[in-house]
Amino acid sequence: MTRPWLLPILFLASGAVIAAGLIARGSTGEGVVLLVGFALLAGLNSPLVFPRSVSAAEARRRSAADGRPIVFWRPGCAYCLRLRFRLRRHARRLHWVDIWRDPEAAAAVRAVNDGNETVPTVFVAGRPHTNPDPAWVREQLTPDERRG
Repeated sequence: MTRPWLLPILFLASGAVIAAGLIARGSTGEGVVLLVGFALLAGLNSPLVFPRSVSAAEARRRSAADGRPIVFWRPGCAYCLRLRFRLRRHARRLHWVDIWRDPEAAAAVRAVNDGNETVPTVFVAGRPHTNPDPAWVREQLTPDERRG
């Protein structure tokens, strides 16, 4: 449970220490700007930026029912963050699975990526696609889903 939060916590702690040092030396403005920057980095690398994760089993069940792709991701992954932001509002229409919270999901990703936990790995109609182009992922949604 703490693993997804490790990087954001480290960003906040580091930013707080450095900002405190700057403020103590009289550079209050620089310290505040630096702290805000580290807080933004923490936020971007936290699980809060992504739609709520479900288990791999639940994602498969939902995908079988509605045909939507499954995205296996993990916090701190720059490529996952890129996919999330480039999908914009369409991201919530996919089924997101955090591989750090679900050992079955991590195993599924390793099984299709030569033993590596390479993310994002997107399953469309049961076929894996490692680090696909976000525009391609958006195209995999039905026309009704792309509009709304």
